[in-house]
Amino acid sequence: MKYITFTVPCYNSAAYMERCIHTLLAGGELVEIIIVDDGSTDCTGEIADNYAKAYPDIIRVIHQENGGHGAGVNAGLSAAAGRYFKVVDSDDWLDTDALKKLLRQMCCQEATGMEPDLIICNYLYDHLYENKVKCMPYRNVFTPGKICGWEDIRPFGPSQYLVMHALWYKTEVLRESGIRLPKHTFYVDNLFANQPLPYVKTLCYIDLDLYHYFLGREDQSVNEKVLMSRIDQQIRVTKLVAMSADLEGLSHMQPKLARYLTRNISIMMSISCIHLLLIGTPEAKRQREALWHFIRSHNRKLYHILKYKTLSGFTYLPGGWLGDAVTIGGYRAAKRIYQFN
Repeated sequence: MKYITFTVPCYNSAAYMERCIHTLLAGGELVEIIIVDDGSTDCTGEIADNYAKAYPDIIRVIHQENGGHGAGVNAGLSAAAGRYFKVVDSDDWLDTDALKKLLRQMCCQEATGMEPDLIICNYLYDHLYENKVKCMPYRNVFTPGKICGWEDIRPFGPSQYLVMHALWYKTEVLRESGIRLPKHTFYVDNLFANQPLPYVKTLCYIDLDLYHYFLGREDQSVNEKVLMSRIDQQIRVTKLVAMSADLEGLSHMQPKLARYLTRNISIMMSISCIHLLLIGTPEAKRQREALWHFIRSHNRKLYHILKYKTLSGFTYLPGGWLGDAVTIGGYRAAKRIYQFN
C-alpha cells in the first residue's frame, strides 16, 4: 500500500529535479512518485523516464502537452493511488529523516484507525544560495500530534497561513472537493491550499521541519519582478479563491475556518494590490479599483470585512500618493522581517 502520492510537476527542470526526486525516494515502497513532464523542451522527460526504469515500483511518469503547474497537479491527482497526496515543486525538496518520521506516524494512525483528513507539517524558506533558512512552524495554532477539528485551533500569527508546502491532504478529500486547477496560470497553489479546506473535518499537526521551499532563482514566480509581470494571473487566482467557499454558511458551521479563509483572502488581496501599487501605472491603478469592485459586486459582506477589518484595507488607503506610500513602506518592512521572497 502507498501511504503518499508525490506529484512533481516538471517543466524544463533538468537542472534541479534530481535533487527533489532523490529526497522523495527516501520514502521507499511506502510512497509513489508521479513525475509530470509538462511539455518540457530540455531533457526533463528523459531524466524522468530513467528514474521510472530504475524504480519501477515507485516512480511513474506522465508526459503531456504544456499546461502549466496546475495541469501538472491535476494529472497527478487523477492518477494518484496513495492515501495522501502531496505536491512537491521540482526545485524544492524534503528533509529525508523528517519524511521517514512522517511515514512512521502515518503507519501508527492507520493502525489505530485514526487517519486525519489533513496533516500539517512545517516548511522552510530556503535561501540556498545565501545559506539562510527560516522555518515556519504551527505550534501556536495546533497541539502537535493531536487529531482535532477546526473548532480546536488557536489563532494564527501574522506571518502564518496554510500554504501548499505545509499540507498533506487525504487523496479522497481532494477528489471530494472537486479541486481542478486552471491551466497556464501561476499562483494556483493558493487555490489548492484553500478550496478543499471546508471538506476537511479532522486535522493533525506533526511538528517536523519537512518541506524546503527554495527561494533565489531570478525567474521564480514569487520573485517580485516576475510577480509584477504576471499580475493578471495573481488577480485571477485572488478572485477564484475569494469565490471558492461559502463563507456565510461556514461562519455558522465552522466559524474558525471561515475566519481563517477570510484572513487568507485578505492576504491575497494585499499581495495583488501592493504589486499593482509597485507597478504604478494608470492601468495598474485601474486594475486595483476593478479588483475591489469585483469583490464588492460579488459579496458585499466580504468586501466590508476586507476593506475595514483586515490587513487588505491598508492596501486601499485614502489620501492618494501618501496612502500608497504608507502601504509600500509597510510592505518593504514586512519583507525584510519575514524574508518571504
